[in-house]
Amino acid sequence: MFIVGLTGGIGSGKSTVAQHFIELGITCIDADLTAREVVQPGEPALDAISQYFGTTILLADGSLDRRKLREDIFANPSARAWLNKLLHPLIRQRMLQQCQQANGPYCILMVPLLFENNLQSLVQRTLVIDVDEATQIRRTMQRDKTTEEQVKAIIATQCSRQQRLILADDVILNTDDVTPEQRQNRVISLHQTYLLLASQH
Repeated sequence: MFIVGLTGGIGSGKSTVAQHFIELGITCIDADLTAREVVQPGEPALDAISQYFGTTILLADGSLDRRKLREDIFANPSARAWLNKLLHPLIRQRMLQQCQQANGPYCILMVPLLFENNLQSLVQRTLVIDVDEATQIRRTMQRDKTTEEQVKAIIATQCSRQQRLILADDVILNTDDVTPEQRQNRVISLHQTYLLLASQH
């Protein structure tokens, strides 16, 4: 399967662009959804997490208290390292399974931290959704009802805009002055490129 890795900073509009590809009949695998799946009740990862962090990490229904987990690992680098070591291989394996099971000439693998976690080797092509930092901050504050400080802290943990653009094979600019039609036309153009590349793969 020819896999296109779709990435971009927080608030860049990755889901919006992914939706355009889905409308063209392309399967889109979302790393964030996969990350949630591997810690569902009944999954071995959730048992390991509750043993390591204690049962206070679970909600009343037995599912993972993601907010509590975030707080715990934010304050404790060794706990974060342990969690990443547990989850990253599971998420990676499940994402690749989903890619191989996808129908169609190619699939999109949407990974917010594609470059940060060195996952380029999983994909044949990288597509970056590009916006300026001010737009990222404003959109994320509106969407997540969060503070500017919190958004800036997240941006600081991610690749810089410049690094992303250097590593990108393809770029879709998604600033506010880009119309939905322009964005869609860019997706259609890239779709043709990916169909051609997939046929040669």
